[in-house]
Amino acid sequence: MKVLFVCLGNTCRSPMAEAVLRQLIFKKQLTDWETDSAGLRDWNVGWLPQGRAQDLLKQHGLKTEHMSREITSQDFYDFDYIFGMDDSNIQELQQIASRLQPPPTCQIQLLGSYLNRKEDEIIPDPYFSRGMGGFHAAFAQILESCERFVQQHSN
Repeated sequence: MKVLFVCLGNTCRSPMAEAVLRQLIFKKQLTDWETDSAGLRDWNVGWLPQGRAQDLLKQHGLKTEHMSREITSQDFYDFDYIFGMDDSNIQELQQIASRLQPPPTCQIQLLGSYLNRKEDEIIPDPYFSRGMGGFHAAFAQILESCERFVQQHSN
């Protein structure tokens, strides 16, 4: 199982999700699982995640050494699941996939769809929020979504 998390800049939501899933993979000893994250834009390529995202991960005993990268066409063939964080991520991912030949077989989904609560499907971008509130909210949605994804796909 190969899972890619995608958000706009690969600096907040997607690297947090990657770190969360990496820990769940480790805890459940899912040795045939891999995870990564990427952005739809190249703004942060080569940089570590945003400082508040790193701080929040540390608060939860997680860390990341992920260096931001932009999604590539090859990702649509290399990963089984590509998760976007909001509707605009999903629309753009689907547009990219629709132009690829041969058509990719990866599943493109909202990560928050695993919450089974329509009102929580969108994981808002905390980058422009003040303080840590937006990061805490995004992390909670990411954690629960990843836990449910693992429950459904690790048996």
